[in-house]
Amino acid sequence: MDEAPTLAAVQELASLAALAHIFPPETYPYPRAAVRARWTAAVAEPGTRTLIAVSDGEPIGAACVTDGWLEGLYVVPERWGTRLADELHDRALDEVRGLGSSTCRLWVLEDNTRARRFYERRGWRENGESRVVEFPPNPLDIGYSLDF
Repeated sequence: MDEAPTLAAVQELASLAALAHIFPPETYPYPRAAVRARWTAAVAEPGTRTLIAVSDGEPIGAACVTDGWLEGLYVVPERWGTRLADELHDRALDEVRGLGSSTCRLWVLEDNTRARRFYERRGWRENGESRVVEFPPNPLDIGYSLDF
């Protein structure tokens, strides 16, 4: 099964709801093709693991990990606050451990306070790294790390 379209679709629903204050859709249309290409490349990598939560045949959450990285964790807005994100997070970290890593890293948009609080409550800490996001208006990603 090609998980890339599902990962991209879940990310789009979550991102449009959570990040409109960073990427106003009327000014910056969602980069659907680029996001799908990113996921296509990610799942083609050896060692990539994906988790997809489904309810009534519809994807409602997704996570992707590689050796030492949580590449993405997304939940559709209708499922926010249901603990689905907690479950995906914990299962994703189990996958990272299963790949042999004793630490995990991720990127979070600087102004995505909801996600930052989510990760910080689970022990993630800023690691001093940052990068400029490729999509306009080119906000800042903040690096986080978690040791197991």
